[in-house]
Amino acid sequence: MHVLMTSAEMSPVARVGGMAEAVAGLVRQLRADDVTVTIALPDYGGIDLRNGHTRTLDVPEWAAPATARTGQLDGHGEITLVDGPGMAKPHPYNDPTGQAFDDNDLRFFAFSAGVAALARELRPDVLHVNDWHTAATLGLLTDDEAPPSVLTIHTLAYQGVTAPYWMGRLARRADDFAWYGDTNPLLGGIRLADRVVTVSPNYANEILDEHNGMGLHGVLAQLGDRLVGIINGIDTGEWNPATDPHLPANFYAGYMRGKSISRTELHHRFGLATDGPSQPLIGMVTRLVEQKGIDLAADAARFLAGVPARLAVLGSGDAHLVDRLHALAADHPGRIGFVDGYDAALSHLIFAGADLLLMPSRFEPCGLAQMQAMAYGTIPVVTDVGGLHDTVIDADRDPEHGTGFVSPSVDAAGMVDAIHRATRGWNSTKRRSAMRYRGMSTDWSWAGPAQAYVDLYRAIS
Repeated sequence: MHVLMTSAEMSPVARVGGMAEAVAGLVRQLRADDVTVTIALPDYGGIDLRNGHTRTLDVPEWAAPATARTGQLDGHGEITLVDGPGMAKPHPYNDPTGQAFDDNDLRFFAFSAGVAALARELRPDVLHVNDWHTAATLGLLTDDEAPPSVLTIHTLAYQGVTAPYWMGRLARRADDFAWYGDTNPLLGGIRLADRVVTVSPNYANEILDEHNGMGLHGVLAQLGDRLVGIINGIDTGEWNPATDPHLPANFYAGYMRGKSISRTELHHRFGLATDGPSQPLIGMVTRLVEQKGIDLAADAARFLAGVPARLAVLGSGDAHLVDRLHALAADHPGRIGFVDGYDAALSHLIFAGADLLLMPSRFEPCGLAQMQAMAYGTIPVVTDVGGLHDTVIDADRDPEHGTGFVSPSVDAAGMVDAIHRATRGWNSTKRRSAMRYRGMSTDWSWAGPAQAYVDLYRAIS
């Protein structure tokens, strides 16, 4: 089986959110399972490939010139980087102020045209596109050219809605992309794909209602069996506390001393007080955007002294949320620490050294952090949304199988209550050990999800 997969992100070429890790993990597992995968990514610049060669792609004039540069990326196999008008940028989507580039519609429609040219050239068994950035590929191939297709929705929040004239550049069923007088590439992809996949089963159900469907709930409800939920996995080679090179000491389920050493180091890195051994250390590794409920975490953080607990946050994103976290850390020295930015090594230390992981998401199509945390023996405290619902079992509701604590309401009061319950659970050595063991012994790898995708490919090809 030959799959042509395309995405705007894949670690380590380009990473903004969880999609980058998800695509990388799926590609790696599919290849390990003897599926031939051609992965096509935008050529944002700055990526060196070994044994590379470049060829010109046959694209419409508006998408020209377009080239495909194929070669080996150390440790990640063969990749193809597609270049086109305006593609090379220092960030996949945004300028230094955080605003989307004005030409993103041209960039990603032209990229999709380049991928369509690859599909005509390679004739894969399956074309697998991800999110709006690549969904237009399905409209840039004629009925005769289009292979069986899968669209994975990593989030409905971003749909790429743009000017109506883009519909005039599509090769088939342009009306499927029509959205209140504009062009909606994600909508068109949903209508054209043979299967639409969300990154958790619960999210597949959630997006059928008006509140979570982002305006597309009616179209999604019409898909019936064409809509499928497959939970993401994590890279258990990278996220393994027994071998993680970023930790001051390694550990595993039967030997947890290294976690205590990481905990001490984490206190030091964030300038947190180490007095009070009964006070759990809460970690957060997140994008600072409204979706992630950072404002709810900030509201809850004011009550940490009464819990009592400490908080270490790593993340970057919206300026007002960055400012609020800086202010919280300044107002609560020794209790709240904040690092603005993304640091891979520090993220690993947080997952290893924290006692609890806080994820107060308003919506979460899948979420990777809760799985990464549980692999490191860190107990998640989450809202009951999306993939968090599918992966975290509340230990108070189900003591025999519980792996974390779930707030049924998406608000600060619910999070404070869940943190209180988590603190009580953590302070019980027996309960803490049981929850840690369950999380660390669960298979969070891509093996199962990749097999589900293979079954899907076979069903449509």
